[in-house]
Amino acid sequence: MSATLSQFFIRLMPWFFVWVWSTGFLVAKLGKSYAEPFTLLSYRFALALVVLWVIIKVVNCDWPSTWRLALHCMLVGLLIHGVYLGGIFQAISLGMPAGLSAMVIGLQPLTMALFAGLMLGERVTKRQWLGLIMGLVGLYLVLGEQFSINPETVFEGFSGWSPVLVGSSLLAIAFGTLYQKKYCHGVDLLTSIWLQYAAALVLSLSVAFAFETRIVDWQWQFVVSLSWQVLALSIGAILLLMIMIRQGAAAKVGSLFYLVPPVVAIQAWFLFGEALGVQGLLGIVLIAAGVAQAMWPSRN
Repeated sequence: MSATLSQFFIRLMPWFFVWVWSTGFLVAKLGKSYAEPFTLLSYRFALALVVLWVIIKVVNCDWPSTWRLALHCMLVGLLIHGVYLGGIFQAISLGMPAGLSAMVIGLQPLTMALFAGLMLGERVTKRQWLGLIMGLVGLYLVLGEQFSINPETVFEGFSGWSPVLVGSSLLAIAFGTLYQKKYCHGVDLLTSIWLQYAAALVLSLSVAFAFETRIVDWQWQFVVSLSWQVLALSIGAILLLMIMIRQGAAAKVGSLFYLVPPVVAIQAWFLFGEALGVQGLLGIVLIAAGVAQAMWPSRN
């Protein structure tokens, strides 16, 4: 019975991850009005460290056996938490539309597939390449429809640094996830994530003290947003991501990120009444088919 439940959880894990990860865009939208980007991230990382420390003590997890392993984990944290989240949050705060940011980050599965071949020696099959490309086309259909509603606002009023920041975020999360798989073997997931957030906190605090006022408007909306970011995203979603990276091929795991923008679009339609038409629905179907192609077991 336990084996059956375990298999059920493993199959459900990617879909639960996609949903939780997609909520990050919604709570970030809610929380950014109450604190500057790196100030918000500093609170998020610090609280996540406290919660994880308690869990680590209760579970009695092992720490990395060498300093080299610990430093590998910290570098992963700088990339997939500090640079990735920092770049996205800062770009949006500079006026870049969230949808346009998502379009750039939507290149992540293809970027990871390319890096996986170079860094890990993983062979991406023709079926997986087809799925990755289908997902990319579907993603652009979804986001293209959103832009066509108000085309005059898509490129209006954001800093020229925003595309650079989002591009850096794309490279950081793609390279960071693959680096984690290659160099962080044998490290307990909880202690690995703790070290990642410790490194990311140093980066976010440095930027916050150097360039931000660090003023926070402690309204209940901010508290709810921050709580969800800490518990569901910084601990739950990242733990799921690390488990999936260890269990599956990087290109397969990366293809799941194609599902995030359409899931965000569906939630935004349901929660905020944002338009979702025929083109968007077609894109969602194409993305789902592309992910199914990329995740399908390859034949030897």
